[in-house]
Amino acid sequence: MSTKPVRLKKGDTVGIIAPASPPDSANLKRALSILEHMGLKVKLGSNLKREYGYLAGSDEERLEDLHNSFLDPEIKGIICACGGYGTGRLASSIDFGLIKDHPKIFWGYSDITFLHTAIYQNTGLVTFHGPMPASDIGKEDADDISKSAFRQLFEPAEFIYSEKMAPLETIVEGEAKGILTGGNLSLLASGIGTAFEIDTKGKLLLIEDVNEEPRAVDRMLNQLYMAGKLDAAAGIVVGDFHNCVPQREKSLSLDEVLDFYIKRANKPALKGFLIGHCSPHYGVPLGVPAFLDTRSKTLAMDSGVQ
Repeated sequence: MSTKPVRLKKGDTVGIIAPASPPDSANLKRALSILEHMGLKVKLGSNLKREYGYLAGSDEERLEDLHNSFLDPEIKGIICACGGYGTGRLASSIDFGLIKDHPKIFWGYSDITFLHTAIYQNTGLVTFHGPMPASDIGKEDADDISKSAFRQLFEPAEFIYSEKMAPLETIVEGEAKGILTGGNLSLLASGIGTAFEIDTKGKLLLIEDVNEEPRAVDRMLNQLYMAGKLDAAAGIVVGDFHNCVPQREKSLSLDEVLDFYIKRANKPALKGFLIGHCSPHYGVPLGVPAFLDTRSKTLAMDSGVQ
């Protein structure tokens, strides 16, 4: 049973944390002003500006910010500043009982995928896959659609993704319904064989990635296929695979790789969604009922907030 967090309202405070890599400070500063312009107050995690190699502080420091943000009654939503690497190092130490007892909005993508899966499968909390402050909306060339993605957190409303947003291509025809789950393919593959392995049974599986050669995408999709994750899914939603191009002369194309595994699984599937490392980038709730229809080329889903 999914639990939807309470919507935001103007004047609410959102917590900004970095559970993976350190955020770009200039991008973050610009992004905070955008959130404040929406009527939100921002509260930075106490360890947000720490650095430990490619991590935004030690595991203990990043975990402390995650736990404290859920505990803090002033904070109504938690927004991850950026991705990078590191959330998988936290998963086995997370107090999921604390999160279940203090449900609230949790937003991010990319490396944050590991937390989306871990939190939903251990608490039932609906989380949000969407553009982040330092990675997306704070960039000097950030687009208006990505900047406005956070507005869905203010008002419960069904979200329908159609070709009005971007061209979509059918890989396997059909209709499919189920809970929307998934995110970054690299993180989904890295969870296989762990306590946080994604459950795709009867669900709509979202996949996206960035800067991976087709042969790397092939390896990860093969891992999901052999683990039964593609066969178990009700349908597959293919987001953006930004810059996933061959770096060598002899290579399959990205489309050849995607089509091979998805047609092999033979589940209704559409590709071309602007969800992932792209601009514009549409935010979507994970853990809500969704409906995929290749005939109308739409993905419709429940609101992620109550």
